[in-house]
Amino acid sequence: MHVKEVMNSEARLVNPSTTIKEAAAKMEQDRVGFLPVGENDRLQGTVTDRDIVVRAISKGKDPQDTSIREIMTEELVYCTEDQDVDEVARTMGEKQVRRLPVI
Repeated sequence: MHVKEVMNSEARLVNPSTTIKEAAAKMEQDRVGFLPVGENDRLQGTVTDRDIVVRAISKGKDPQDTSIREIMTEELVYCTEDQDVDEVARTMGEKQVRRLPVI
């Protein structure tokens, strides 16, 4: 089975300058806890609901004035839609990630 058979094809990308409040609202609207972050047709990182809590809220950052750029994870782990699901699952286990963008 390939990734494209199980992936969410309606993922929404956010810009690094997007505020934490705006990103959290998109997460709520889409019922997701993960957003890819990109600019100029280039993936730059990811942000999760946990990133928002641990890297922003717990440190007293203002969600209305703090950009995703300040809290996003820049180390990219991704896959392609034609990769085998088992292969991607192994990679996710090795890298200890629960979600990843599909390029």
